[in-house]
Amino acid sequence: MVTSTHVFRVEGMHCGSCALLIDDALEDLPGVRGTQTRIKQGRSTVELDASLSSPQDVIGVIEELGYRASQVG
Repeated sequence: MVTSTHVFRVEGMHCGSCALLIDDALEDLPGVRGTQTRIKQGRSTVELDASLSSPQDVIGVIEELGYRASQVG
């Protein structure tokens, strides 16, 4: 298992509950080993095992929740 860190810009968050909702949903995605979403920075940092899920999968989860997301790092 090799994990790497990916950073995503998340638009449309309004409160801490938004960040918590995103983190909870991402933790259910196979391969996610850790996640931290910060509303003030508008970013979500995800530790991901790319053999199980891709950064595009992470974006899909975030967008299914109604937010806009793009990978920045």
